[in-house]
Amino acid sequence: MESKTILVFPGSNCQIPLIEKSKALGYRTLVINPYADSPAFPYADGHLQSDIFDIEKVINYCESENVDAILSDECDIAMPVLADLGKRLGRPTLNTESAHLFTDKYAMCEFARKEGIPVPEYCFCRTIDEAEEFLKKMGSDIIIKPLDSNSSRGVFSISNETDLKKYFAEAMNFSKTQKAVLAERYIYGTEFTVDGIKTPERHFTLAISEKKHFPHNKNIACELYFSHTNQKFDYELLAEQNDRFVNASPLAFGLTHAEYKYEDGRFYLIEIGARGGGNFISSHIVPFMSGADNYSYLIDCSLGKVKCLDFTIPSDRKSRCAVLRFFDVPQRGGTVKSIHGEEILSDNPCVIKYQFNFNTGDRIDKATTDANRAGYYIACCEKKEDLDKLMKTIAEKVYIVCE
Repeated sequence: MESKTILVFPGSNCQIPLIEKSKALGYRTLVINPYADSPAFPYADGHLQSDIFDIEKVINYCESENVDAILSDECDIAMPVLADLGKRLGRPTLNTESAHLFTDKYAMCEFARKEGIPVPEYCFCRTIDEAEEFLKKMGSDIIIKPLDSNSSRGVFSISNETDLKKYFAEAMNFSKTQKAVLAERYIYGTEFTVDGIKTPERHFTLAISEKKHFPHNKNIACELYFSHTNQKFDYELLAEQNDRFVNASPLAFGLTHAEYKYEDGRFYLIEIGARGGGNFISSHIVPFMSGADNYSYLIDCSLGKVKCLDFTIPSDRKSRCAVLRFFDVPQRGGTVKSIHGEEILSDNPCVIKYQFNFNTGDRIDKATTDANRAGYYIACCEKKEDLDKLMKTIAEKVYIVCE
């Protein structure tokens, strides 16, 4: 194996599998993150403690360490940085045009509409007056969101002008490149995620999930249930539509993660990113569901070894199911006294990963964003009935006790 150095950023928990894959392939692997106790630092061969947006500092580090490839996954806000570094250092990454399209939610809507892909009615709003006018025009609930944030930060459902006055400034504050928000008609239908991989030849949809949301906040997912078929919804139509968006885009290679909602027989694009699904969807669930070694492919492409591989899902994977389920906080939250039934998670081989984002004695509350959910588990089974049985057992026997 030729000696190569790969940089992965940022350095949160979700980048650890990518670092581990890079090292398993024999590459010296570095990471960048702002905090001294960053979770990924112990897994890397070296690190730089820095904000990833300090471009000059990052470039100097790349040059001093002779970095051959630059990668990131499961992080929308890192994509423009990745594109900028690729351009300035001459490394294979997504280009700046792709980074803009796959992080700017207004750009996504405009592109999708041009390609004939359904999107909710939307409005680019620089002022609260523009958002108020859109709310009145819709005559129903809307949703406001920053143009380019992540983890549902700054995303709010709006029913009236009072809500708008309460949340507009916060939504605006999370927009990074432009001080504006995207307002959309709120769609109450079922939500889906779609993960895939793009080669220079075409895009392959690899995993689709049907989502459920916490009762206290309909914008925060509590469950993503992955299957290749769904009796209620046409997954072939959804995959074709998703492939069509990515194939028409300027993305040359990479992982993708999209969100759609279903209403009146149509799948409406909500947003799409040029990275894999977060919370270990791309690193754990997508390979199980599809058989694709997506991280090896991403690393090869980032080293300039771009190939047009066939990622068609094998027939022996078609019955597989998986779930990413988030733990709920009991009642109104409180101080954690104990976790009941954790051995069910640790002892079952179908539970391939789980995590509680707190310690005994910590105060926990209902999630307000994707980033502050209490924890999760990922379970993967060969058949739907096996997964459903396991989920029922976990729901009944694993819970958080607060006081």
